[in-house]
Amino acid sequence: MTFILLFLGFIIGGFVIIMGGGGAALYLGILTSLVGASPATAAATSLYTSIPSLLIGSYSHYRTGNMKFKYGNRMLITAVPFTIIGSILSKFIPETVYSWLIFVVFFILGIQVLYQSFHPSKKQKQLNPKVAYFYGTLSGLMVGIAGMSGGGPIVSGLLVMGLTMQEAAATSSYILIITSIVGFLSHASTGHVAWYAGTMLLIGAIIGAAIMPYLLSRYDPNKVTKVLRPVMGVIMLIMAFTSL
Repeated sequence: MTFILLFLGFIIGGFVIIMGGGGAALYLGILTSLVGASPATAAATSLYTSIPSLLIGSYSHYRTGNMKFKYGNRMLITAVPFTIIGSILSKFIPETVYSWLIFVVFFILGIQVLYQSFHPSKKQKQLNPKVAYFYGTLSGLMVGIAGMSGGGPIVSGLLVMGLTMQEAAATSSYILIITSIVGFLSHASTGHVAWYAGTMLLIGAIIGAAIMPYLLSRYDPNKVTKVLRPVMGVIMLIMAFTSL
């Protein structure tokens, strides 16, 4: 089991840092299905697991020069408070209702990203505060309610505003550090942490997150975006249907 957790952590840590997420939703699935953790324990543990790899990956992204702080700061304005609000609301939302809400969010985001992949805009990227606030809100609610990292809405919003995949991934990693810490503290106060399983996943994730940003920076941004943007859209659609 130890080797399996390390290996899964490595794969998830490397992949999600490329895609701009924290991987908490994937860790959530592993902890509930493979480890057998309760939803409350899995939520707290998934965020604990994702934070260190986010820190490593974020630093690696920062050194590539792709991190756009003015975009990230706008999203944080709503992401942080709605993470706290979501953690409070999580005690009162039925699981079935939440599953359908996640389905709708991921389905719409997936379709939007896929549409952009095949109908690219010719406009220059621009910071639209309303777009930033909206996607920041979605991300905060996902972190607060279910212990997900909320990377999907963040990356989608950044792509909608015209950032390349590298820029969106880099900026997202910086945002998710803050929301994941807030979410972890909120969930840890109501649920236990599966320390051993979480730490094994964490170690693997750190290694994967440290390596991938450097590999990503070696390739042409436009080509990487052209390949990974539709992949991101498909992943969100898969996550939509698996949430039901």
